Amino acid sequence: MSFSSARQRRATAASPPTDDGYSKEAKDRRRRPGGGEGEEEGIRWFLPFLALGLLRHMSASSNLIHDCDEVFNYWEPLHFLLYRSGFQTWEYSSNFALRSYLYLFIHALVAGPASLIFGEHKVRVFYSVRIFLGLISTITETVLVVALSRRYGKRLACYVLAMLCLTSGCFFASTSFLPSSFSMYAITLSSALFLLKKYAAAVSVAAAGVILGWPFSILVFLPVTVYSLIRGSFRRVFLSGFLPSLFLLVLSVVADYYCYGKWTASVFNLLKYNVFGGGESHLYGTEGPSFYFRNGFNNFNFAFILALLFLGVVPFARKKYVPDLLIVVSPVYIWLAFMSLQAHKEERFLYPIYPLICVAAAAVIDTFPDFFHDKYSSEQSIFEKIAKGLRPLILGFILCASHSRTFSMLNGYGAPIQIYQHLEYHEDSGPGSVLCVGSEWHRYPSSFFIPSYISEVQWIDDGFRGLLPFPFNDTLGGTTAAPSYFNDKNKASDEQYLKDIKACSLLVELDLRRPYPSRGSDLSTWETLAALPFLDRELSPALYRSFFIPYRWQHNNVFGLYKLLRRLPTDQA
Repeated sequence: MSFSSARQRRATAASPPTDDGYSKEAKDRRRRPGGGEGEEEGIRWFLPFLALGLLRHMSASSNLIHDCDEVFNYWEPLHFLLYRSGFQTWEYSSNFALRSYLYLFIHALVAGPASLIFGEHKVRVFYSVRIFLGLISTITETVLVVALSRRYGKRLACYVLAMLCLTSGCFFASTSFLPSSFSMYAITLSSALFLLKKYAAAVSVAAAGVILGWPFSILVFLPVTVYSLIRGSFRRVFLSGFLPSLFLLVLSVVADYYCYGKWTASVFNLLKYNVFGGGESHLYGTEGPSFYFRNGFNNFNFAFILALLFLGVVPFARKKYVPDLLIVVSPVYIWLAFMSLQAHKEERFLYPIYPLICVAAAAVIDTFPDFFHDKYSSEQSIFEKIAKGLRPLILGFILCASHSRTFSMLNGYGAPIQIYQHLEYHEDSGPGSVLCVGSEWHRYPSSFFIPSYISEVQWIDDGFRGLLPFPFNDTLGGTTAAPSYFNDKNKASDEQYLKDIKACSLLVELDLRRPYPSRGSDLSTWETLAALPFLDRELSPALYRSFFIPYRWQHNNVFGLYKLLRRLPTDQA
């Protein structure tokens, strides 16, 4: 008997008599592009769309406003376009023109009809836009989950779906009105199209993410764009990126001309300020090199650590994840390295890579058994079986910790939006009322929460020495104005504060119960209309304020009161 025939007989004996669909060969066939059963075996559209849709609706209705830039650079200009009132920042002065009005016009397509439908109920317009953002997030993430299921199987896709639904970072970023969130939608969809081998469409979406969203996010789109050019028809893929980019740039210039009143390009102005002009973004806060790693752990807990370990598992799963999934995940490392080198750091700057963190972490969890797999043995070792059993346990722990973080954030810091919503119940304050805000200006949730009986919102001096937003001035030209009180040095203007606090009819303040008294403690001048607990970050332990731990969260954290106050009539004061 020849050696070859003996080897053939042994191989036949070792193989299962029937293909039950769960053998390694069967799985490889389903994962293999064009393997016939791939689409049927993958997750169908309905499940991820339903799950993500429910979670994104929850986000739209309960999400905080995590950054004052979201309010003053996007919600306020949108409010002005709709209602001819709102706050303007120096970036929207026609002298600087750093912000794109085209980005606002996209959201005005929803906000405009909503304002006609809901009339004076501006808060409903606010939440209509948020639901629109949640819908975009749902669609792009659904495509990503389906693409992963067709390429890598249901298990990996389900892990990613669970993380997209429940991790705090994705929950909060998905309905934030920010260009970095728009870039996040784009990189999610572009990555999904790349995995589906729709290279021209992937590059078109990447172009929209950069031009309409955040120009600096071009680094995030680079790997998918380069490999799409290599794999697809170069001419077709190149034109699918170049022509949409050119069209959107022209459209952006036209929108900027219409609003700024002069020919300018906000995309290039932003790049010039931050890159070529030696922009002074450090004036708005700097952080150390570990900032994004701490922030990433807060928003993704151990999933963030696993995502960083993705490169370490590539040698064990080379056939499975190289090169496509490695290409998709690589922006996590590129973006973290680039952003960590910048002095000015903010949480929202990481938004574009949030879904990719979920993909990388899920891939690492899925690969656990591969570390203990013996390719020369037909039986699984005890360690491989344990690793398989650990996968759902680790995923469950990550999701529980994520929910704990989300719960802590919503309940600890949700008071500002709720307090401003109380304004609609106090019309008895009378028309022409003046609402004043001091040190809490950065938690102002936008003019969408200000009822019509309030004639104006004023800042009062509580010691802040940076430049604050001013109301858009129709007398000076509205969006075309270049007021003299704006500067790009973050220097306070003498005109930004209300001089006479006695002009305030209503007051919003945070009483952290420090030794020095708050304004609201003067009961002869102010009455409390509403007060809600607000977590005192400085006096609460980091563990308990960051994550909700039952029976300990309320007792170990310290809370102040977020208050809405009304000035008493003169005869009572």
